[in-house]
Amino acid sequence: MTGYVPPTALPRGLLDHAEMRAALAAHDFGTVFRLARSEAGISYSKIAAECDIKPERIGALARGIGSVTTFEKVTRIADALRIPGGLLGLAPREWEVSARRALPAPADATATDREGDEVRRRGFFKTSAGAGLAVALPDLTRPHTGRRIGSEVPGQLRERTARLRRLDDVLGGGDTYRVYVGEYQATKSLMHDSAYSEETGRALFSVLAEQAQQAGWAAFDCGKHATARGLYEASHEAATEARDRALAGNALAFLSYQRVNGDRRAGIETATRSCATAGPDAPPGVRALLHERLAWAYAVAGLATETERALDSAASALAEVDDTPQPDWAAWVDHNELQIMSGRCWTELRRPLRAVPVLESALAAYDDTHARDKSLYLSWLADSYLTAGEVEQSAQVAGRALDFCAGVASVRPRERLAPVVQRLAKHRDVPVVAETLEKARP
Repeated sequence: MTGYVPPTALPRGLLDHAEMRAALAAHDFGTVFRLARSEAGISYSKIAAECDIKPERIGALARGIGSVTTFEKVTRIADALRIPGGLLGLAPREWEVSARRALPAPADATATDREGDEVRRRGFFKTSAGAGLAVALPDLTRPHTGRRIGSEVPGQLRERTARLRRLDDVLGGGDTYRVYVGEYQATKSLMHDSAYSEETGRALFSVLAEQAQQAGWAAFDCGKHATARGLYEASHEAATEARDRALAGNALAFLSYQRVNGDRRAGIETATRSCATAGPDAPPGVRALLHERLAWAYAVAGLATETERALDSAASALAEVDDTPQPDWAAWVDHNELQIMSGRCWTELRRPLRAVPVLESALAAYDDTHARDKSLYLSWLADSYLTAGEVEQSAQVAGRALDFCAGVASVRPRERLAPVVQRLAKHRDVPVVAETLEKARP
């Protein structure tokens, strides 16, 4: 039974396709079927036969009508298309286990290597499973024109947005951009085609602002900078319409983060405005996040006193005991993340004696499953070691960063590591540096 390979088995290359990965993580089987036919030539009739789904249903799903939510159907599709369980948030399928047993372990694979891979795999499975739950929500984004929607819809959309945000923990913007911008466009269509109360409208604008920020971040992460700026500006407009000061402030913080490398003064002005827009009554996590980004703007501009003051404001906000609900989009900000931002700032300010200890401590507690972010943060640690004259240590850390970002659909880790690698090249006669330079080759 397990030796049988169905005619609908997807080629490995297609499973590695960014759009396919995003569709699988979101359980968007309509897109999966469409790509199977357009990219691999697998007909809908074959898919229907192997998945035990009516052909007309396959066609409807491929046109974006309906969704697959039951466990039984998801597992049937996984087996028919030979989709590894991990890509769908499932345990490894029986045919995967059998195939793995039939292959010898690589000669150079250590127990530590295998354990590390397993930890990363489990972390990704858990995250993608959570994201997949979002498809169980009602089909909210395709109402009949003129339909009146109730006050519960914005909350359901916000829940969906929060679940899909988890994709950013393990995937780069190249993998998530289409998913996030699709959600944003769908909500815009919903608002255009539906009727709702004024209060519901404000809530919908708030969700739209949140989705625009999410899509903008993915665009920024994959190098679409003009698109990111447009989405951040649209987010600010929507948040202002919603009278959501926290989200409006965060939109400005995103714009500052993007601007600061080009126009430092404009970056600082925008970051300062973001804190003022959110105001002192914003939830502590929001204020901490915005002051962190203000600290970053100051650090890039070389202003040490102002940087430290902003970091202190972020720490004070996090230290507050407050029962105010924290928005999901700011929930990732904690004391460890603040330590990382502090280390990044002191690296930019060329203060390695302050940067290295906090980065070492914070990164030791940072989960390896967040490969893109860990790679980025390690780049600042490598930078600080090099500034301190610790060439070998810098090269080792840069090598780890390169390992983490391999295969991640984000342009930022490589861009951030490029100047560090360029500085290391002066020491290419050192063996560990030579190894890192070899890893860094395109």
